[in-house]
Amino acid sequence: MAETDGPTAAIIGTGRMGSAMAERLASRGTPVVLYNRTRGRAEALAARIGARVADSAAEAAAAADVVITMLADDDAVRAAFIGADGVAAGIRPGSVAVDMSTVLPETIRTVAPGVRSAGAGVLDGPVSGSVATTLAGELTIMVGGESDDLERARPVLDGLAKRIFHLGPLGSGAAMKLAVNTVIYGLNGAVSEALVLAERSGIDRAIAYEVIASSAAAAPFVVYKQASFVEPESTPVAFSLGLADKDLRLIGEQATATGTPMPQAAANLASIRAAEASFGEDSDLSAVARHLRQEGRR
Repeated sequence: MAETDGPTAAIIGTGRMGSAMAERLASRGTPVVLYNRTRGRAEALAARIGARVADSAAEAAAAADVVITMLADDDAVRAAFIGADGVAAGIRPGSVAVDMSTVLPETIRTVAPGVRSAGAGVLDGPVSGSVATTLAGELTIMVGGESDDLERARPVLDGLAKRIFHLGPLGSGAAMKLAVNTVIYGLNGAVSEALVLAERSGIDRAIAYEVIASSAAAAPFVVYKQASFVEPESTPVAFSLGLADKDLRLIGEQATATGTPMPQAAANLASIRAAEASFGEDSDLSAVARHLRQEGRR
């Protein structure tokens, strides 16, 4: 581990991405404090990367200069920030809270007053990338909030990011993340259909995917999802159908709020739900292709 005199980071939420963020920061010498509602998960990670575990989100926030929340949904974010054990109750003046969850823009605006009343800054900074890109420090971070707060958080965020975009006032990052995920789920559906079409036309699945990933249709998502699509039975879940369902519901809510017609997003939600019905919400996003194979045999 590299030596550093830099800021301490708290990671609240040690799921796949939160754990990868903690591991990346610790590998760069950033002191890390962890909190997770299921303490055992945080303890196992802490033992591996040399971090310490807090008993509450408030305790973790009190120990950090930059407090990162990476949680499953809007309810979890609100619960982490609000109340006697929440981030707002523990955060120090001059620190910055950065919510990196995929949630509605209004969620960070709802919890922000409590953080600001403590004399701390607040940003929404959701990310685009995978566990692998997190560990490599190559995330794209989409930030909403005040410029001064972003500058205070940069020493930590720079350790995670390939690029940081400051998009505007609080909530702008969350809105942009929903827009980016709209493209991701469109790609997932298109790749699923194209791959199954190639297979049914007599082309080997692995070769067909390699062609797609080498073509004009290639994107980072297409490249790093190759194993999930080609060998779905043996590849660990990277992003679940259940989380995709949640994201697409949020995209629908934001579309309604902004008066934006989004027929493809609605079709993608229907595809995700059909795959969930076949394989369960904990299956990988690429299970849309498995569902299409199954449907084609009926």
